[in-house]
Amino acid sequence: MAVRKNQAKLSKAERRDFVEALLELKRRGGYDKYVEIHDRFVMSDLDDQERTGHVSPSFLPWHRQFLLDFERDLQSVNPAVTLPYWDFTVNRSMSDPIFAPDFLGGTGRERDAQVMDGPFAYSGGRWPIYFKADERPFLMREMGKNKGTPQLPTAATVEAALAAPYYDEAPWNSTSKGGFRNLVEGWANGNTGPHNAVHRWIGGHMNTGMSPNDPVFWLLHCFIDKLWSDWQKRHPKVPAYLPVEPVKDIVALNQPMKPWIEQGKRVVPADLIDHKKFYKYDTDA
Repeated sequence: MAVRKNQAKLSKAERRDFVEALLELKRRGGYDKYVEIHDRFVMSDLDDQERTGHVSPSFLPWHRQFLLDFERDLQSVNPAVTLPYWDFTVNRSMSDPIFAPDFLGGTGRERDAQVMDGPFAYSGGRWPIYFKADERPFLMREMGKNKGTPQLPTAATVEAALAAPYYDEAPWNSTSKGGFRNLVEGWANGNTGPHNAVHRWIGGHMNTGMSPNDPVFWLLHCFIDKLWSDWQKRHPKVPAYLPVEPVKDIVALNQPMKPWIEQGKRVVPADLIDHKKFYKYDTDA
């Protein structure tokens, strides 16, 4: 079974293979569909209307399936590649090896946020941005420049989410206060939670619906996915997903999710609760 590892523990060969698989998938034309799908759902997922990928209980199973699809596409390039995760509570500096030139590259330059080093720099010719808001064809980052998010989320912020006694609650959107989903997604408590805060701290493309343009997206969401499994371990006697019964505009436990239902595939949250059907994390027993 595939094992998803902490990026800090990857060997040089594993780092190289992951990067090369990303670049080759991009070259083959299989990468940018994920940017387009994600942006579509960010733009349509709102508190007062149908919502599936974000600001809703299905945020976690939706992204789990999204990551699974992407990981399988990477494995069509190199079967040995799995998605690594980034524990930003430990590796939290721009000088950390995750942002080194031989891995994901660093922040953008001052005048236009263009990433200038690493394998995803525009000058290397292998990472043009096709799905974009303007004419700029390069990857953008502005790490630590967001005044509301000057640093990455701390272990205490993650712990507050893991301590949540239930998965989610009405009204099942960004205003839900005490459930794990909204605490880890980041809207609760003044929009300071882990997921949202990391997107803002990285900035550039990561602060838009087109965030998968930045490969760091996958490492962030892999860690958020791992936190869902960690929360389940800590709270084994409570439902791993709510709501069970249908509620207007959101996805219940056994209801199919878009975009897969549009593709003729029935993907429901209940099928995605146990990640060990698909992969393990390096911390799993």
